[in-house]
Amino acid sequence: MRKVAEVIVDVPTMQTDLPYTYLIPDELEDKILPGMRVIVPFGKGNRKIQGFVTAINEILPTEDLTALKQIEAPMDLVPVLSKELLEMAEEMRRTTLAFKITCFQTMLPNVMKASYDKKLVVRSDCPQEIMDTVFDGLAEMTWEDAQTSGKLPTIMKLRQENLVDVVYLVNKKNRVKTIKGFQSLLTSQELMAVKDSLKPNAKQQHLLIDVLLLLDGSMISNKEAQELYDISTAVIKTGQTKGWLNIIEQEVKRDPYANHTFKQTFAATLNSEQQLAYEAITHAVREQKSETFLLEGITGSGKTEVYLQVIADVLKENKTGIVLVPEISLTPQTVRRFKERFGSEVAVLHSALSVGEKYDEWRKIEHGDAKVVVGARSAIFAPLDNLGVIIIDEEHESTYKQEENPRYHARDLAIWRANYHQCPVVLGSATPSLETRARAQKKVYHMLQLTERATQASRLPKTEIINMTEAETFGKMQTFSRHLLEKIQLRLHKKEQVVLMLNRRGYSSFVMCRDCGFVVPCPNCDISLTLHMDSHSMKCHYCGHEEPIPNKCPDCQSNKIRYYGTGTQKVEEELTQLFPKARILRMDVDTTRKKGAHERLLEQFGQHEADILLGTQMIAKGLDFPNVTLVGVLNADTALNLPDFRASERTFQLLTQVSGRAGRGDKAGEVVIQTFNPDHYAIQLAKRHDYEQFFRYEMSVRHEANYPPYYFTAQIIASHPEENVVAKKMYDILLGLKEQLSAQAIILGPTPKAVMRVNNRYFYQIVIKYKAEPHLYEYLRSILENNQTEISKGLKLSVDTEPLNFV
Repeated sequence: MRKVAEVIVDVPTMQTDLPYTYLIPDELEDKILPGMRVIVPFGKGNRKIQGFVTAINEILPTEDLTALKQIEAPMDLVPVLSKELLEMAEEMRRTTLAFKITCFQTMLPNVMKASYDKKLVVRSDCPQEIMDTVFDGLAEMTWEDAQTSGKLPTIMKLRQENLVDVVYLVNKKNRVKTIKGFQSLLTSQELMAVKDSLKPNAKQQHLLIDVLLLLDGSMISNKEAQELYDISTAVIKTGQTKGWLNIIEQEVKRDPYANHTFKQTFAATLNSEQQLAYEAITHAVREQKSETFLLEGITGSGKTEVYLQVIADVLKENKTGIVLVPEISLTPQTVRRFKERFGSEVAVLHSALSVGEKYDEWRKIEHGDAKVVVGARSAIFAPLDNLGVIIIDEEHESTYKQEENPRYHARDLAIWRANYHQCPVVLGSATPSLETRARAQKKVYHMLQLTERATQASRLPKTEIINMTEAETFGKMQTFSRHLLEKIQLRLHKKEQVVLMLNRRGYSSFVMCRDCGFVVPCPNCDISLTLHMDSHSMKCHYCGHEEPIPNKCPDCQSNKIRYYGTGTQKVEEELTQLFPKARILRMDVDTTRKKGAHERLLEQFGQHEADILLGTQMIAKGLDFPNVTLVGVLNADTALNLPDFRASERTFQLLTQVSGRAGRGDKAGEVVIQTFNPDHYAIQLAKRHDYEQFFRYEMSVRHEANYPPYYFTAQIIASHPEENVVAKKMYDILLGLKEQLSAQAIILGPTPKAVMRVNNRYFYQIVIKYKAEPHLYEYLRSILENNQTEISKGLKLSVDTEPLNFV
């Protein structure tokens, strides 16, 4: 019997989204396993590409094997995807309509995605003259060299004449980090004999022998030898040549927290509500029940302590756990809490790690050296065995949904993995998404509630709403009401800290001419450019276009060009003028680009090296600073005005979350919310921290409008450089949908997206609202399959089966 492998190849198209059968060479028969990456020949030219083995089968010797291509080589010594992850990829493919190869690659660190090099090789029958003139007498040339030398057109002609071949090389990027060092090959007596035989002026060699004697057989790195003993690389090589020492290359694991010190903490005493929640979840752990819990607890109610004690229980059961957080900005504080409790058993996975750090953390998990994984959305793919619990903190956050293929939601995959391992999922939030809370209401999820703050002295802050249509402001600065400024001044006087949130980065929203009303637009998108004073430029936050700030109106040449709107940069400048002695930290996308910036800023604020923390929504969640007694929301309306049915829900969640940053210690907290819509129910109910009333009211609004959680939704988006092409295609799709769907389904559109043109492409969408359409997914996949020709001509078509953003 011969063995064959079913391989998904690294070609993300509809035509190749199925396994190809490859013959396993005799010498690899027992070595190739499902979940491994292999190099296989593919296509007419037999170019070498990466593939994932999904299954191994046996075939009879009588079958014709000549038509089968053979696996070239394995890329891994052991499978990189477990049986569980292979099955989960099939689930992702079915629910997100993504290619299976895309699902596989999403599960692995970036460093494990293959890259491809091309080289041009001279065939044996190529005339020597061509080799000399085109290839400079060599037998091969890299593709890059052919391009830069201008020889590519000539070589392409030679390829047509079959005188040159294109060879594809698959590169593995997952290199381990190593250090060079050395250790003695001789005994102490032999080293002493060598020392006695050396000339007195061979000072470096005498020093090397002394160090080898000191090491007593242990290894030292070349770097340490140079820094500690001033031993040069040349003398180390001399020692190797003379047979005194052996040069060793040793792997070093990259630890993103190597320079951090974590003071061990111990379990706190839980209050009665926390204890009930802990017992319910740990009972499910011990009974191996795949139950989903909603842990709904007000801000500061001690949800994290419940998580920590549940994880401790899971580790006692010799199981593992995953803890997901929605933002990189939350990761430092969460990681610190888990590292302080569980030490080296914690691994971290998020996008702020370097490629190498992420790879080493992944391998730490894979080797079983980590039992707890803390990370953002993609940590749901952590290669853990024997899972005991999956925790999703701030479960309502939209960052758990991936916006590009595969468009998975971490919550759905967490529930799938929990079913696979028969373990509980905990969804934690002060403001659960309506869909999650509705499922808890229907007893699909088990609801656990924490209604009081964990710290006895801590109380929910008092909240005030300032109507900015009537409020008195300070001079030309329209950002702050006088009331808020007085409260900031009071906190600065009392040496307490202030958090200010404005959900808009940059300096001003737009630049407009006072004479003709011209607003500086992005040339590629239907949106105005945002002013950034730090780089003295206008930037588009959609396509990245950047241009200098104009001195006069580009349209009418007037000098009356002014900045309108307010961004975090401008607010920082105003705060510096208003409170010159205050120490201000700004936290937004622009100030947190560099590695470790989130952590450094939060650490500075936590150590009271700043009085005011100003930021976008990244400062609204999960941060715990006992000295913060005032939170100011500078404009509560930024999300309310978006054309999205979730706008009110997101505003309520954001205001409730940011309000929860105040008064977390033994000092009373206050919140000031500035708004132009003071009577809006989302703002009024956030003031009262009344999630229950908000849930009831918003559910009635959703019911009236036929939106989730009463209906499921799906979204089809198409784009093309020409508007008429994309509009026509969407109307064709609409006709097909009407034929396929039942009368109960509601189809909205096609309509242009809120920002219709982005990066010189026109975007249209269709939204489908439905309760039960058993053939919908099948038809949506067929839409993608049947438009392959148009897609190759510049049309882009995507389907989101659970959209969170309609803007």
